[in-house]
Amino acid sequence: MGKKKVLTEASISTMRKPQPGEILGIATKLLGYDRVQVNCMDGYIRLGRIRGKMKRRVWIRRGDVVLITPWDFQSDTRGDIVWRYTSSQADILRREGYLKM
Repeated sequence: MGKKKVLTEASISTMRKPQPGEILGIATKLLGYDRVQVNCMDGYIRLGRIRGKMKRRVWIRRGDVVLITPWDFQSDTRGDIVWRYTSSQADILRREGYLKM
């Protein structure tokens, strides 16, 4: 079988833009394991959970711009973190008007 190839952010050249139902936010506080407090662009502060696919591949730090998908229930307070943007990608989002902070 062999080892599974792990992709790093450097090897991924495409940047994911927010789709309908996804919200940009900034990680404000790391709460341990896979939980992060995220200040979202719609004015809510959500408890974000790092998806299992991202858990060991991507490290989220305080101040990082993330893409969050709110849950169907408790959509104002909780969501899944599906993408972390690098600093250069966050600058591109600011120039294009997606990110207003």
